[in-house]
Amino acid sequence: MRLSRYFLPALKENPAEAQIASHRLMLRAGLIRQEAAGIYTWLPAGLRVLRKIEAVVRDELDRAGALELLMPTLQLADLWRESGRYEAYGPEMLRIRDRHERELLYGPTNEDMVTAIFRAHVKSYRALPMNLYQVQWKFRDEQRPRFGVLRGREFLMKDGYSFDLDEAAARRSYRRMFVAYLRIFARLGIRAIPMRAETGPIGGDLSHEFLVLASSGESAVYCDRGVLELPIPGDDIDYDGDLEPVVRQWSTLYAATEDVHDIERFEREVPAERRVQTRGIEVGQVFYFGTKYSQPMKAAVTGADGAEHAIHGGSYGIGVSRLVGAIVEAGHDEAGIVWPEPVAPFRVGLIDLDPADAAVSATCDDLYAQLQTRGLDVLHDDTPERAGVKFAHMDLLGLPWQIVVGRRGLERGIVELKRRATGERIELAPADAVARLSMKSNE
Repeated sequence: MRLSRYFLPALKENPAEAQIASHRLMLRAGLIRQEAAGIYTWLPAGLRVLRKIEAVVRDELDRAGALELLMPTLQLADLWRESGRYEAYGPEMLRIRDRHERELLYGPTNEDMVTAIFRAHVKSYRALPMNLYQVQWKFRDEQRPRFGVLRGREFLMKDGYSFDLDEAAARRSYRRMFVAYLRIFARLGIRAIPMRAETGPIGGDLSHEFLVLASSGESAVYCDRGVLELPIPGDDIDYDGDLEPVVRQWSTLYAATEDVHDIERFEREVPAERRVQTRGIEVGQVFYFGTKYSQPMKAAVTGADGAEHAIHGGSYGIGVSRLVGAIVEAGHDEAGIVWPEPVAPFRVGLIDLDPADAAVSATCDDLYAQLQTRGLDVLHDDTPERAGVKFAHMDLLGLPWQIVVGRRGLERGIVELKRRATGERIELAPADAVARLSMKSNE
């Protein structure tokens, strides 16, 4: 993409309303625009990040055996009354009446609706286990939306739901999603730590939150330092195999949010030198809630014994739009964002220092074509701005790699390749720069 033809409205000054780094940098870099408190337009570069996160989420969930569907954002209030949650959910739920005076709500989550879908179509235990998920916009009317997309009112979420015949099978589904989440976050270039957590309005007695450690996080967290060093399950993980050892490994060392923190156990089990007390940003949560929804909503299947069994359920959320803020919060410096390669809006920033110089522009055009041919996302800064402005803008946007092409370098037959994360710069022939980036894209 040529920057001269792209819509990337960067801001020169820090927005007054931005209290934390991710909010400030996302606004300044032109990823989002605030329309109202907690409600944002996702501009083209920000939308590219969202789509890349979605692609990783879908790929891993599909591999784990989940099936994607898409439910409506508006739900009938009667479904929530049937499950007993309509009045209990609280003022965060946006309640609506249509022209026929039907009571609706803008869904904050979908346990009730997906249970109704399941009970209408699944009658036999032979269809189980089943896991359905969607990537959909949600709305929760936060009293004090703040911190940008980390606590917005409208947000993009992956919400998934498992259905099993009994508790043992449901816990296997829970472990499958637990492991899938470990891999999803690692593939996105971040480390999210699973911690025992309260179940809140979702219900049930088993839940883990996945948190990215960051000083600006909304939750206090306490953990054994060893949990930060545990290995992520590899590409050879068998989702149909026994995943209990993996979950046990990640659940044995102490890790808890402040809501369930046991200070006596923490001090008893964790040596002082291994105690980590910091803050974290929640990016996902998994729940096992048994028959909380199936019993009141009469969602049952016929078992092998010929009797009806209320299904055991679980739900699994990932904050897709929140993840963008969490990744920026965990990866930035004084100059701007430092994106992990899997989610960066573009992988390479190509900087033309002398657009008026025919040789420089021709080299940039050639590099641009070669990189695109090799499947690399490129943002080509072909604007007439001064070099200092271009460098600052590219660092603010935080693309993993920069290729800088100038007249003086070309006279020596070289361009400069810069790695944003480390600041490392090397001089290479143009063809070698393309080869180097192509090789790294295949690693």
